[in-house]
Amino acid sequence: MTHHFSGPVPASERRSPLTLGLIWITMVTFFPSVVAGFQWFKEGISMPQAIVGTICSCLILIAYTTPICCLASRTGLGYAELNRRIFGPSSCLFLNFNILWIFTAWYGFTALCLAEGLTGLFHWHLPLTLLACVLGLAMAFNNFFGFKGIANFARYFAAPILVAWVLYSFFKTVPTCPVAIMHDAGRVDLSHAITIISTFVIGIAVWGNEADYWRYGKPRLKAALIPLSLSLLIGQILFPLTGWMLARMTGITDYGPATEFLNNYSFAGIAVIGGLVLAASQFAANDSNLFGSTLALKAIKSMSHKKSVVVLAGLGTITAAWLASFGAAKALESIAALNCVFLPAPTVIVLTEIFLIRKFLCRNREHEWGVVGESSSASKQAALLALMCGIVVGVATSGVVPQLASWHVGICPLQSWVTSLLVYLPLRVIQERRRSSVMVRELVRVPVSADDRR
Repeated sequence: MTHHFSGPVPASERRSPLTLGLIWITMVTFFPSVVAGFQWFKEGISMPQAIVGTICSCLILIAYTTPICCLASRTGLGYAELNRRIFGPSSCLFLNFNILWIFTAWYGFTALCLAEGLTGLFHWHLPLTLLACVLGLAMAFNNFFGFKGIANFARYFAAPILVAWVLYSFFKTVPTCPVAIMHDAGRVDLSHAITIISTFVIGIAVWGNEADYWRYGKPRLKAALIPLSLSLLIGQILFPLTGWMLARMTGITDYGPATEFLNNYSFAGIAVIGGLVLAASQFAANDSNLFGSTLALKAIKSMSHKKSVVVLAGLGTITAAWLASFGAAKALESIAALNCVFLPAPTVIVLTEIFLIRKFLCRNREHEWGVVGESSSASKQAALLALMCGIVVGVATSGVVPQLASWHVGICPLQSWVTSLLVYLPLRVIQERRRSSVMVRELVRVPVSADDRR
């Protein structure tokens, strides 16, 4: 099978919107999402605030993901190749390195999360670190078959199980909650609630390298917009709201008891079924983590597919053992906050270049938005500067740095992305106007021949 690490994916290997949608459900529907609802209730966030926060976060995600998914499906190009053409080869190494370390952290966290969940369900007395390492190695299996492997696992196994679990839990819980919860006032104000919710929802549901997956999709707007919207509705609205309602109903707010209660509530206490659902969710998530990091490693160093899978699965397993000393909850908070800053910011710059600069300022050039040509050296420098500014603002307002806790306000990822856009856009406008002025001056200098005058 051809893996298409570089160059466009041919039309003959594109997948249907249903397949891409099922894959995306597994990529934005995580067990921590329902546990997040328990945490929001604990922090004093009301149901109306949770609804507003999740919907706002998902609208931001749709506004970000839809254009990049459409661009990827139209061009067939992935994250590394699009960035290389806008940022240049040198900067692209930095961007691919970010994919590697963040996705390796996600891989380790996901293995650890599954180990904690299974330990709680089956009351095993195995060392958590050992179990996380074993699961980390096992989770690499599907990636040996490339995109086909993760697509088939999501389509035929993981996604149907997750959809059934989410919908069953949600519609079982709704009748147990009184209508009065819609009028409860939270213990925090709405702006603070949105900051907490958006950091989690966007941090866990944004991937940054969406192009790596959607370049296998059909080049139509509906083929991206509908699957993206339904996936977020299931994974990042219904799921955490279910957790919030269960927390109110039971008073449970801690991770361990919440996991055990969900097993009894959703699966009638049958640990085998709960373990199957947890495994489907986390295996599918790590399929996508490993697939994305494999592409990034391939862009940095030429390596066979199987070798890259083995190397990265090994690194992810080591990371799982290291994160076990911190605990899954703390690791999730930090990884999610950094993920929504480092990886999407370059994509925002790519979209600004393609959909704003080249479409409106470069109309005198031969250009189609489905064709991404190389940028000039000056625009590559502008892209790198804008990226650094966006990262600084994002990290400073993410709450990850304890000394900057007072700066943890607003919607951290949105502030990072907007900063990158606002720095890059005026720099490119100035560059394009200067370029146009130079072209005009050069045209004036060109002598007009007698034949031309006639």
